[in-house]
Formats: sequence, C-alpha cells, structure tokens
Amino acid sequence: MLFLLKLGGSLITDKNKPRTPRLEVIARLAEEIASACAQNPDLQLVVGNGAGSFGHVPAKRYGTRQGVHTPQEWRGFSEVWRDAATLNRLVTDALHAAGLPAIAFPPSACVTARDGQVASWDLSPMRRALEAGLLPVIQGDVIFDTVRGGTILSTEDLFEHLARELRPQRILLAGIEQGVWADYPACTQLVAEITPANLPEIAPALGGSNATDVTGGMASKVMQSLTLAQEIPSLEVLIFSGIQGELVKKALLGARVGTVVRADSLPLFD
Repeated sequence: MLFLLKLGGSLITDKNKPRTPRLEVIARLAEEIASACAQNPDLQLVVGNGAGSFGHVPAKRYGTRQGVHTPQEWRGFSEVWRDAATLNRLVTDALHAAGLPAIAFPPSACVTARDGQVASWDLSPMRRALEAGLLPVIQGDVIFDTVRGGTILSTEDLFEHLARELRPQRILLAGIEQGVWADYPACTQLVAEITPANLPEIAPALGGSNATDVTGGMASKVMQSLTLAQEIPSLEVLIFSGIQGELVKKALLGARVGTVVRADSLPLFD
C-alpha cells in the first residue's frame, strides 16, 4: 500500500513571514507519521513538502516559474533552490528525530522539465528506497527546463508524475484549510466529496491562496487531483487540514478527512 503525503507550505511555515518555519508543527507531524507507520508496517510512503515562505517570495521576485534566462534570473534560481533545500532539511531532520528512515530526493538534481511539465525522472532509486523500507522525501523545487531554461515544479506537479508511475492508493494534501469550501471565503460549508459530476457547482467557490504562492491555490489543487483521479480510478485524493492534531495520522491509517476527490461516488477507500 503506497500513499503520497504533502505537508503544505502554509502548514509548516508562516507564509506571511519570509523563511519562517513552524518547527513545533513540523515535529508534531513527523511524530504522527511515525506513529501511523508503526501501526501499519505495510504502509509505503513518499513525503513531499511545499516551500511556503521559504521559496515563494524569491520565486515571485525573480519570476522563476515563468522562465530563467538572464544571469540575474539564474542567481534567483539558486536562491529559490537554497530556500527550498533549507526547509526540506528541517522536515527531513524532524522525520529522523521521530525515528523514521527518511532520505531526501531533491527534484532539482534528478528531474528535467519541458515547458513546466516533468519530462524525465529516473525513479529507480526511489523505487529501491521504498523496497528497502526507507522514506523518500521530496519538495517543490527549481527544475532545469528545456524550453524555459529553468522553472519551478510544485509538490503537486511532482506528485502528479509520481502517481502515474507509482500508482498510489491515496494522495494526502495536508494544509491549513479543513478542505474545499462550498462558500469560500465565508468558509462555513465544507464539501465532503468532489467528482466530475458535482464539479460545476463547486467550481465558483474555488479560490486562490491568501498568501504569496507562485504555484497555484485551491483551484489548481482540485483540478490536478480530479484529473489524476479520472486517470487512476482507484485513486482518491484527500484535501484536509494538518493543523488539528492526529488528522494526518488518521488519514494515513485510512480515515476519510476533509474533502475527498475521486472519479466517481462509489464507496470511498476504507
């Protein structure tokens, strides 16, 4: 059983303050992951973290996602890389402190893009890591791009490729929102499930991000998730909050939390 878990940038950093990690939250999430893995030894997991306030600010300043060509833009590329790597190290260290055999797979070193899409990624080392019982950790990262020179791929962009190649049962997107709201920004009615059938009535409520985010907000998450769910009928994607304690652990152990995105309204994964 393979799950992909994203720890959103808004969850593990203060996105309104540059380079500000929420260390206590990161440590708690690592403990929840460790507890879930201990309770279900058959669970295979890839963890990804968003960049939050570590990457989006310089990325916006230099326009890194749109393309990298000039010496100044390449300097910005390296600055975004440094920030993303710094936060990823904090996450990886927390996972190790919780007793998990985490090992980083920095996308900037192994992924090539073509016009903002993954073009090549040798996943054989990651597959071997999973077979060995290790915990691969990736992050939203700068990527060399054959069209744009350089770009940024979000954790969701990378998970999209991993899902097609590794075929997980679940993708868990843990952020600060409880899920997808039917009445955003009032946020009083949570959508329990999104399928192609009810997307038209949900779409008007999908908003962006309240803080600087160069890789898209809730609308992007939902559309990417729904596309994947239609391609992989057994897949379900959960969008939920990691702020409340134990929800990440519960989701890893099979509970339905937040909003579930899937291809149809058949009985949900249990």
